[in-house]
Amino acid sequence: MDIRVIRSGTVHTHAVEELPALAADDGGDGLLWVDVPVCDDAAVRVLGEAFGFHPLALRDAAQRNRVPKIHPYQDHLFVVLHAPHLGARGHVHYVELDQFIGQRFLVTVHGPANPAVPPDVPMRQTRDVLRRIETGRLSPATPFELSYAIVSAISRRQESLVEDMTADVWRLEQRVTAGHLGDPEQFLEELFQVRHGLLAVRTMAALGGEIYGRMATLSRDQRDEHSIIDIVDQFNRVRSVADGEREYLQGVIEFYQARTETKMTIAAERLAVIAAVTLPITALSSVLGMNLIVSDHTRWPHLIAVLVIMVVMSGTLLGWAKRQGWF
Repeated sequence: MDIRVIRSGTVHTHAVEELPALAADDGGDGLLWVDVPVCDDAAVRVLGEAFGFHPLALRDAAQRNRVPKIHPYQDHLFVVLHAPHLGARGHVHYVELDQFIGQRFLVTVHGPANPAVPPDVPMRQTRDVLRRIETGRLSPATPFELSYAIVSAISRRQESLVEDMTADVWRLEQRVTAGHLGDPEQFLEELFQVRHGLLAVRTMAALGGEIYGRMATLSRDQRDEHSIIDIVDQFNRVRSVADGEREYLQGVIEFYQARTETKMTIAAERLAVIAAVTLPITALSSVLGMNLIVSDHTRWPHLIAVLVIMVVMSGTLLGWAKRQGWF
């Protein structure tokens, strides 16, 4: 658990033992920021004793939440958001970030993550914001300004992932138009992996926008309204871009399916022509084989007559298939 007090753009680190006094004093003349990498039982106990958070909120902070949420309390808001992380085989991990936003404090809790997610990934946004503060590029004066910077980093991460997947969309589209598909089964898997990724990021952005839209109705500070509106706009923009790329990819998929179905139709027509041409030959040979006595020598007139009949029948069927436009 990292305890920090931000005063005039300077970050001061404190021990966990000092947290109750800092929480009681609301960080003094600075902004109190508590960052919890892992919310275990000890962290739940410390946060409950220092801030008096509701047990249900602490329970949500300690366990995995599958959808974003916001709960207002008397002196703070509890917010759950998700950032995306692209894993193996196109799987998009939901990396959870919980926030307790008070008047003079911000508590960020990194929710339980899939073991497949690298340990540094959940801390990415808060560490980036901390680095900006330490280098003087960011000087938050209120908890919501600090929260705004962190949530904006989540939005940028969503946008960055959409950008990466757009490069995959373009690469797949070029393979479809060029006809260099490789293994069709593997190609289809790549198509639907990218579509799943875009859909996952789109869902995160859309739900995040809904949460902050709800926050706009709960905000009591007019100074925060502009930032809330901007965050909603950020999430809506990510959602719209992801929707656009997903529709474009769906067009690529439909193009590929149409080309594949056309090839299958042509192949089926050609197989039908082959079957139609060979059917009378097969029928005639079967009738002859079943109803004529086998001779001990070749009867050339008989053989020639049968072959001529087969050629005439096959030629007639080929001409008919040609007139039907089958080939």
